[in-house]
Amino acid sequence: MVSRVIPVDSFDFVLFGATGDLARRKILPSLFHRFQIGQFDDSSRIIGASRSKMDQGEFQTLVSDALTEFGGIPADAQPDVDRFLALLDYASVDAKGDGGWSDLGAKLRDGVVRAFYLSVAPSLFGAIAGQLKSTGIADDDSRIVVEKPFGHDLASAQALNAALREHFEENQIYRIDHYLGKETVQNLMALRFANSLFEPQWNSHHIDHVQITVSESISVAGRGEYYDKSGAMRDMVQNHLMQLLCLTAMEPPSTFEPNAVRNEKLKVIESLEATPMDNIVRGQYRAKAGDDSYRDHAGDPASRTESFVAMKVEVANWRWAGTPFYLRTGKCLRERVSEIAVYFRKPPHNIFGEDNAIDGNMLVIRLQPDEGITLKTTIKDPGPGGMRLTSADLDMTFADSLPEAGRPQDAYERLIMDVIRGNQTLFMRGDEVEAAWTWADPIIGAWDNSTRVPQPYDQGGSGPEDALLLLHRDGRRWRPIGA
Repeated sequence: MVSRVIPVDSFDFVLFGATGDLARRKILPSLFHRFQIGQFDDSSRIIGASRSKMDQGEFQTLVSDALTEFGGIPADAQPDVDRFLALLDYASVDAKGDGGWSDLGAKLRDGVVRAFYLSVAPSLFGAIAGQLKSTGIADDDSRIVVEKPFGHDLASAQALNAALREHFEENQIYRIDHYLGKETVQNLMALRFANSLFEPQWNSHHIDHVQITVSESISVAGRGEYYDKSGAMRDMVQNHLMQLLCLTAMEPPSTFEPNAVRNEKLKVIESLEATPMDNIVRGQYRAKAGDDSYRDHAGDPASRTESFVAMKVEVANWRWAGTPFYLRTGKCLRERVSEIAVYFRKPPHNIFGEDNAIDGNMLVIRLQPDEGITLKTTIKDPGPGGMRLTSADLDMTFADSLPEAGRPQDAYERLIMDVIRGNQTLFMRGDEVEAAWTWADPIIGAWDNSTRVPQPYDQGGSGPEDALLLLHRDGRRWRPIGA
């Protein structure tokens, strides 16, 4: 079985911030890979836009270099690269002024989908949205894509949403979170709602607790000044981990339709109880031989910004009452791992005696690396000698189980094509973003008003000691990072 490719109609894709790092690393290579497998053809157009002065040929060279550096392009793919480069054009545009907009408009065609990707600072969202509408470049069927951060707090998120909605309808706005484009995240919904084995057990009667981990092995080197204004709570918890929590905890939508799915996600956020400070641990990695500390990278010897957060949260509804969700994320940890671990309750009675302890089953959904799903089960230890129990994994690593699916898709590939199709299922709605900030703001405010500093932790470990105690006091343990 080869993964089926569903072509999209011809489109004009305008990439603001086309010379930036995200564009070169992710967006442009993703577009090339979709073109290479035939998801769109030579009739579509990709137009770069930024302040930089360059002509079409110079932009094509920039993109060619980006594909070589970041696209993983084999040597025999040069004919495809040449065809892709022929789709490209460029316009130098002043986001806050009038320069270049008429030139950009002249490059666009009538009768095709127009998608505008804003790979720029959020402070430019409103200005670009306004210019697109006032110049007539964007029509009622156009789509506008914006990257996080979606605000710094509730007030700024509301202001950003208002600026976008002043010029575009909500059904035209695509707030992109690349975590939602990962194959395993979507498989979580398929696993739950397409398998009668799991959904009847997906509640507090059968699930003891859930752990959501996004561990990063890298430091904040090179972006310390930016990160110090954000921290792990704003950078990861309020958006990425919140979305994973929503998809894990949400009720079955009536249909797999964008607003039906997003309505259920919103209900989860609105059901989150206020999180006591005793249920939150903040950490900051310290220096070790040969490596700088967080504060060295941030440039502030007194910084109180967290590079690690662990927390216990409760979803106050009938499905999840009594089942906690433990979230953790951090920099400079042991390995780069993103996963959701669902711990099922132990059987109510052990018929095999005290020598055969039984643990509950565990379902692990791995987002990165090596996307896949593992179910930990209890079986008889093979061989003679009586009944001895052991654990065994039912493993579905996608690269091994579905090799015919071909090269793993980057999340941006899937999400960009969803924009062209007009499918908002995997994009955040404005009220979702504001609800997440409504929950996060009191936590951040309490930290700001506290004299407590983040706990130091060693690089290459699993975070501060108190993060372990967060589970130990409940009689539980974190799943080892990289297990």
